[in-house]
Amino acid sequence: MTVRIAPVVSAADRRAFIDLPYRLYRQDPFWRPPLRSEVAQLVGGPATNPWFLHGRAQLFLARRAGRVVGRISAHVDDLVQAARPGLGQWGLFECEEDAEAGAALIAAAEDWLRGQGMTAAQGPMSLSIWDEPGLLIDGHETAPVVMMGHHARHLRPMIEQAGYARAKDLHGWRLPVTQGFPERVNRIVVAGERNSRIRVREVDKRRFDAEAALILGILNEAWANNWGFVPLTDAEVAHVGRKLRPIIYPDLVRVAELDGDPVAFMMTLPDVNEWTADLGGRLLPFGWARLFWRIRKGRARFMRVPLMGVRQHLQGTRMASLLAFMMIEHSRRAAVDNHGATHAEIGWILEDNGPMVSIAQAIEAEIARTYRIYEKPI
Repeated sequence: MTVRIAPVVSAADRRAFIDLPYRLYRQDPFWRPPLRSEVAQLVGGPATNPWFLHGRAQLFLARRAGRVVGRISAHVDDLVQAARPGLGQWGLFECEEDAEAGAALIAAAEDWLRGQGMTAAQGPMSLSIWDEPGLLIDGHETAPVVMMGHHARHLRPMIEQAGYARAKDLHGWRLPVTQGFPERVNRIVVAGERNSRIRVREVDKRRFDAEAALILGILNEAWANNWGFVPLTDAEVAHVGRKLRPIIYPDLVRVAELDGDPVAFMMTLPDVNEWTADLGGRLLPFGWARLFWRIRKGRARFMRVPLMGVRQHLQGTRMASLLAFMMIEHSRRAAVDNHGATHAEIGWILEDNGPMVSIAQAIEAEIARTYRIYEKPI
């Protein structure tokens, strides 16, 4: 039976594209099914995802005898082009353990990218570095936390046999949080709390839009020199704010002020995967009620710190480290006392982000999951 690769063109194709992972991972005890509605929004075009205001994409399906066996997306982001002209990307790659289908899907993505004038391909990137970048290559025996991917082991050899090499590894660092941090970290936090120039505050959810703009403004500045960075647009900032607002708890999102000026932030999210794991990706007919109740309670065993940033003029200074440790400790206390947390994951963190790796090591976190982004010339 020959593998047939075809672009997604109909509503039925799009449903098949969205539904495939729910079949492939049905028996995987560590996979956490995302809400189908959120996946539909991700790939739904500019009406549901503002990434499409500066990017274009094509989805593909692989079929054998009419049966869907794999999927992939190919995409070009104008903001990526501004930094690296000629770099196209692919992602949302899922496939049965079928080497021929996997190779054909990757080849189809590369062909589409060449047609767009691209000279290099990078992936998986689903769709943006702000979504779920990289392929899980280590940590399959642990469940992913909120907004982190989970992938079958057989996808890695498919990608590498297609000629791709490692571009960058991203790590998720995990640690228990109920007992607090090492004494040397506690001393730093106490010193910061005695410093009258410093204030670490909760976000004010009554001013949500303004607080979101502040935080993501700091983020765009703080991460501007990071590998793979693309700025979040105003439309994306608003979109992210609407998406995250229900799971933002003020005591878990901190802003650090120095002499009254907001200079750093840290966002902690409860592991929503714990709340949606038994919903099968669907909110209807009764999943929405369960999820609403769980969000209202705000209790989760795991927390994730997906975002932390400090303005550039403080980066590399002792003050930056001091503010980071203060925000981490204040958030840890709230997570344990108010939300029942026992563990946390920090990341992803770029493998060569020295300051963040040092902070993770100082609080005795350990790498639990590694994601790899691949690249090759095409």
